[in-house]
Amino acid sequence: MRTVLLVMLLMVAGICQAQQVKVEETEQTVNGVMRRGQQLTVQLDPKFVEKYWKDHLGNKAGKVKYNKGIYTIESAVIDTISNKPMRVLSTVGSGTNGSFVWWSLDMGVAYVDKSATPQEYAAAENFMRGFARKVYREDVLRQINEAEEVLRATKLEQDRVVKQANDIQLNIEKNKKRKQELEAELVRNGNDLKQLEQEVVNNQTQQEVSRQRVQDMEKAVEAVRAKLLQIK
Repeated sequence: MRTVLLVMLLMVAGICQAQQVKVEETEQTVNGVMRRGQQLTVQLDPKFVEKYWKDHLGNKAGKVKYNKGIYTIESAVIDTISNKPMRVLSTVGSGTNGSFVWWSLDMGVAYVDKSATPQEYAAAENFMRGFARKVYREDVLRQINEAEEVLRATKLEQDRVVKQANDIQLNIEKNKKRKQELEAELVRNGNDLKQLEQEVVNNQTQQEVSRQRVQDMEKAVEAVRAKLLQIK
């Protein structure tokens, strides 16, 4: 898990150092019509880019409609580009150079064009670059959050392993203590056994002494009886 965390942190650092942003004028066929517009290329996942582009357009330009891969905003208001409402058509996809966001801006009397409307074109390019910075920042934050989740999981795993080691050591100490208690008990049992064996020997001796006394008493009684029989 430590390796995964290091890889993720290195990936985040690499992205922070190599944020490639490219904006160029290109043409796309939209609804059967060839249109000129701007295309932003970024080195990010297209689904991630599309999600944030839709939200960005909605927040900056107005209500977004989506149909068959095309985002449309009627009467879009982007005052940093034009003080007049525009019709925006946009698509998001991916290619060999990364994910792209393309849009065409119809100002009513003209399309935003690098040659015909250079001022508006430059403003639209700045808009695209601003979005690129935002989406790169969001991606970095996402990866940082993922790295932090891995870090938390790693710390929990470390705590678990440390606790496990402490539990094992505690069990070892308990077993050592129990072993000592059992060894002491074996010693006591051995001493008790010796004592019992000695008591058996002593008892046998006592039995022999007692039997001898009984025999002596029996002889004494017989002698007294014999004397009694002699009295006439």
